[in-house]
This record gives sequence, C-alpha cells and structure tokens, in this order.
Amino acid sequence: MAALDSLSLFTGLGLSEQKARETLKNTVLSAQLREAATQAQQTLGSSIDKATGTLLYGLASRLRDPRRLSFLVSYIASRKIHTETQLSAALEYVRSHPLDPINTEDFEQECGVGVVVTPEQIEEAVEAAINCHRAKLLVERYHFNMGLLMGEARAALKWADGKMIKHEVDMQVLHLLGPKTETDLEKKPKVAKAWPAETDQRTAKDVVENGEAVVQTLSLMEQLRGEALKFHKPGENYKTPGYVTTPHTMDLLKHHLEITGGQVRTRFPPEPNGILHIGHAKAINFNFGYAKANNGICFLRFDDTNPEKEEAKFFTAIYDMVAWLGYTPYKVTYASDYFDQLYAWAVELIRRGQAYVCHQRGEELKGHNPLPSPWRDRPTEESLLLFEAMRKGKFAEGEATLRMKLVMEDGKMDPVAYRVKYTPHHRTGDIWCIYPTYDYTHCLCDSIEHITHSLCTKEFQARRSSYFWLCNALDVYCPVQWEYGRLNLHYAVVSKRKILQLVAAGAVRDWDDPRLFTLTALRRRGFPPEAINNFCARVGVTVAQTTMEPHLLEACVRDVLNDTAPRAMAVLEPLQVVITNFPAAKALDIQVPNFPADETKGFHQVPFGSTVFIERTDFKEEPEPGYKRLAWGQPVGLRHTGYVIELQHVVKGPSDCLESLKVTCRRADAGEKPKAFIHWVSQPLTCEIRLYERLFQHKNPEDPAEVPGGFLSDLNPASLQVVEAALVDCSVALAKPFDKFQFERLGYFSVDPDSNQGQLVFNRTVTLKEDPGKV
Repeated sequence: MAALDSLSLFTGLGLSEQKARETLKNTVLSAQLREAATQAQQTLGSSIDKATGTLLYGLASRLRDPRRLSFLVSYIASRKIHTETQLSAALEYVRSHPLDPINTEDFEQECGVGVVVTPEQIEEAVEAAINCHRAKLLVERYHFNMGLLMGEARAALKWADGKMIKHEVDMQVLHLLGPKTETDLEKKPKVAKAWPAETDQRTAKDVVENGEAVVQTLSLMEQLRGEALKFHKPGENYKTPGYVTTPHTMDLLKHHLEITGGQVRTRFPPEPNGILHIGHAKAINFNFGYAKANNGICFLRFDDTNPEKEEAKFFTAIYDMVAWLGYTPYKVTYASDYFDQLYAWAVELIRRGQAYVCHQRGEELKGHNPLPSPWRDRPTEESLLLFEAMRKGKFAEGEATLRMKLVMEDGKMDPVAYRVKYTPHHRTGDIWCIYPTYDYTHCLCDSIEHITHSLCTKEFQARRSSYFWLCNALDVYCPVQWEYGRLNLHYAVVSKRKILQLVAAGAVRDWDDPRLFTLTALRRRGFPPEAINNFCARVGVTVAQTTMEPHLLEACVRDVLNDTAPRAMAVLEPLQVVITNFPAAKALDIQVPNFPADETKGFHQVPFGSTVFIERTDFKEEPEPGYKRLAWGQPVGLRHTGYVIELQHVVKGPSDCLESLKVTCRRADAGEKPKAFIHWVSQPLTCEIRLYERLFQHKNPEDPAEVPGGFLSDLNPASLQVVEAALVDCSVALAKPFDKFQFERLGYFSVDPDSNQGQLVFNRTVTLKEDPGKV
C-alpha cells in the first residue's frame, strides 16, 4: 500500500508512471523525494504543479547532504527558487558551504532570490547579442547558430527565464531577417561523425563535399531503390532465407520470368470495409514506391472476400486516396476476379489430401489450443462431395468450413480456407454462397498476378509459412513475402470498429472528421499529400513497428504549406477600429504579396478603408509588461498598408463591454517604428472557422493501463472550437473546397467541403509553429 501511495505521490509531481516506478527502486532517492513532496504539500496547502514537481525531483536526485533538504524545499515551495538555474546555484551553494548555519542573505544573493528580470531588459540583452553578430547573421540568416544569441543573453541576465529569452530571440531575428525563404528551409549540411554500429544505413549515407564527409537523409525512392533493402531480384526467390523450394520451383520461376520479363511487381491489397488511415499511407508508399523506384508496376487489388462488411463507398474512397497520394495503379483488380480459379484450386487441394470439410463451430476454433478436428482424416471423396454441397447452399452459415492441413508459425492449426455466407456480393451477386478467407486467398492472388515482392506488415509474419505452403501444395508460382514495421501515431485511434463507435457516440461526424487520422480526414483538414509522403520517407522503411508523435507529421505539413499556401488575413475575434483621420475619401487598394518571402509569386488586392477589424487580443487597455501590440501610448503598424495607428478613444457598451476603438493613423515612415505590426481586415467576408485540437487526452487512448475507462472516456472536450462569425479578407472569395491558405499570424487553413456560395468554412490545418506544450 505504501508503494502505491508513493507511486501516486510521484506521478502527482509530474513524473511518468515508468519514471515513478524506477524512482521507487532507489530507496534513498524515493525516501528523499517523498519527504520533499510531503513538506512542499504542507507549505503549499494544495497540489503541486508540474514545474514545482520537476524542481523537487531535481533537488532530491542531486542533493548530497540530506540536512539541507528542508531548507531548500522551503525555497522551492514558496517559489523563491523557481527555475532550474536557481536550483543549480542553490545546490552548488550548499555543497560549498557544508558548515551550519547558512548565511541566508548571502545564499539568496548567490541564487538570484527576489531578482526580477523585466521584458525590457531581455529585449535589450537580445538586441545587444544580435548587434554583436549582425554581419554574420545577415549572411548565414536562419542557418546561424541561434543558441549563441541565447547564450550571450543568458550570460548577461543570469536569472532570466530561458523561454522568454528564446521568444525574444525569435521575434527580433524575424524582424531583422523577415520570414524564412526556401533557401533558409534547406537543411544546413553537417560534418559527419562516425556512425554508431546500430545506425540504419538504409536511411542515411555519407557523401564528400569540399573534402568533408556530409550526412544526407535518403529520399523514399533512394531507400527503396536497387540493393538498398537487400530484397531478392525477380526470379531469384529461392535465394531468400526461409523460402521453401520443391522439385517444381525452378520451372515455375522460369515461366514466371517469361511472363514478367524480370520486372518488379508489387500490390497494395486493402479490404474494402473501411477508410484508409495514416498507417496505410506507409503501405501505399512502400508498395507503390518500391515498384516505382525499381521501374516496376504495382496493382491495386481489393481483397473483397467478406461481402458482409464491404460497401461501394469504401472502394471509391480507397482508390481516391491512392490517387491523392500521387500513385496510379498499373491495374485495379479484385480477389473476386479470381473466384472461379480459387474454387478450382480448393477442389484440387482436397484431391491432394491437403484440405477437408470440417463441422466444428467458430467458437470451438477460438483460443490458443482448440481441439483438433474429428473430421481431419475424413475420406477425400467425402470432402469433395461436402464441399460441392457447401457451394450449392446445402449448409447453414457456420455448419461447415473447408480447412487446410497445416500448422502455422503461431501454432494455429488447420486455418479455414472457405466458409458459408449468404450475403450477396457487391460484384458477383448471389452466384456464390461460399467465400475464401485471407489465409487462402492472399498468396494465390499474388501468384496469379505474378507478384515478385509481397510486402505486408509485421503481424503477417506468422502467416509466411502458410503462404509458402499453399503455393507449393498446389504447385503454382510462389512469390516472396517480406514484412515491414507498421506505422502508428500517438493520440490516435485507427481501428475501423472503434471509429464507428466514435461516430455512433457523436464524438466525430464521420470517417472524414478532421480530428481523425484517416486519410480522408487528413485531406479534409488540409494536409497536403506531399506532406504525408514526406512523413513516410522520414519514418523510413523500418522493420520494427513505429509509433510517432503527431507533431512530427504536422512539421512535414508546415514544410509543404509554407511554400504552397498563399497568404491572406483573417480575424477570429473581431474588434472594430475606426480611423478618424483616414487619408482618403474611399477605401485604398492594397497590394499584398501571396508569398512575402518571394514576391515573384504574385500579389492579391485587398481594400483598406476607414473601418478595419483587428483581433481583440491585439489590444489591451491595461497591458502587462512586455506587451507590444496596441495600447494607450503604444501604436502598432497595420501589415502591408504602410500605416501606423495610435489609440484615440475606447468605445464601451452598457456593461462596460469593449465595443470598438477610435484611432488616428500616420505613414509608417513619418515617425518612430512601432514595436509590432498586426494583421487586419477591411470590408471583409464573414466565414466559419473550425479550430481543431487532439481528439484524445492521452498518448495511448486504447491502453487500459493509461486510460482505464476506455478510449471513449479519454475524449478531449476542447478538440473542436467553431468560430461562427470570423472575418476574412475578400481575396479568398472564390476559394474552392480543399484550397489552402496561410492566415497571417494565425496558422494554415483549408476550405471545407461544407462551404457554399456566400458562406465559406475553413478548417485550421496546423498552427504556424509547433505548440511547445505538445510532446
């Protein structure tokens, strides 16, 4: 019980459960941390926030003199010590002053207790650092080591908040250099160090530039081309470890080469019973990409062997997503194309004594050690007659199956090859009432299409032996099955069954709800297909299962949209601003660059009138220190206009509610440069904007250890915020569904298909910068 209480106490400090359990194994550390946390709780009289918890853990793990624990905890709990820099100084002080008592005044001076660093001081320190390196910064631009600037500012202001310094560096560098250009976004070559032994040489290589080795990340095509994957060459299947040969193998391979001409052939074989998700994107890129990289062809084959779950809309959606990702199938085929051949081979399998009709029920076959079938050794002729009776509809569903005589790698015995189903098939209608299973169909369809490389995810490795066995049992061409690691994402659910539960519960609208990670949802949210393909390339062709953070995918999205999404201006929370001395009798036409970093990509025109709308957050009547936007005595510039506005009058309603502002304007070059430039709209369009956050609150919503109540209990109540009366500039008036824009200072947005004439709806695709709170 004590261990459970300590575990709860430690996780309450912000430690992960794993870290907390590791801490409990260290009796000295856990005792010291328990004492520190208990004392802090008594001082605070409330729960401990994560920042304080992190400091307490750092104290407990680094303090060598337990006598000083109570003294230092009191400073942390009272927030007199509230940064890592202060804690390090405090620990150094008590280490170098082992004798009692501590000189409190000297200690506080050495640890920066009570020192207040103002935003103005940070601004000045950063400005001094930038001026010192200005010439080099202008040459190297965003390839300059920004850590140098932060280090010099920290040296000047020892007790300053590091996050505030970084933010100020970012702002001042942006002001000096402007937005990043295409050249800035190119990765700076790094001098290569010796590769660790475990480095995957398939995703990186060394090249020589100017006599120096440089590490380069390989593109997906480079990862998949030629010898990169160590796959067999077409026709050399027998050289693959574990490949099973028979006396007929070489003749079958010779015939295979005559048909294919030695061409690489792959296939992407989805089941048409749901929508593709981000994991399928890796499969699509791997199958189509491997064929493309090696001058081969790839089939899109629908595994339509279960008519109960298949719908026409899924066939269409799957084909559309393959095309959307930029791939064109060599041919679209269906497992049902081969039903006659598959049935004939099943009959032949029975004749060869390798299959039998069984009457065990489905529930009898479940579990790890089901009872052997009492019909396994029934006469061949009897099984032939019964299988024909199955085809003619003389058995009810579940009364009879055709089973193959083999033991699979996972110990499963005699997998089912055919079962009875009376559901009409979407392509063959009522012709069939028996349908083949995946275990039976997959390898034989690969054989019919002369696939050279049957690429599938790791969970199918247990079926490799049955794959080889079935082709060899029928003496047909046997392809090679290769497995790769599945791609998963944290904070996501991709199971078809669970997405249906989300839809039924009203948590999401449908398969294409932008909070999901289905491909249709990602397209609707505004993710470009190039970004998804780039993400798959960065993940690499791994054998191990990979679970990635969503922000890594979002980073790929930003990379693409930064170069492809034209800029526009929108206001989510409008505040009316009336310019009392507007310089013209009517609105001015302002030319706004579509891409400020590259004006050769054109301009669009927006009106600038005496009434504009700004974000409410861009004005504060009583600003806090460091606030740089519109306030009393603090003018701001209006982006792209060349004008600066200064507050003249605040108009409030009956309940002291802010209604509008009255301002004066002047030319930007007619006075001191303002501290900030804000976006605005004039004569705008009203639109709806949907702001999305993560659908789930925990990394692994399906993990009962992390979410005991199940994934439906883990829904984020703030995953969707709808702004019904946002304003956007008129340059987007003719936008069509899926058109993408960067709304300046807000993020990247895509036009939703719900839009109609006169009422645009936008989905926020991603914010401009990664949220530092996302880990």
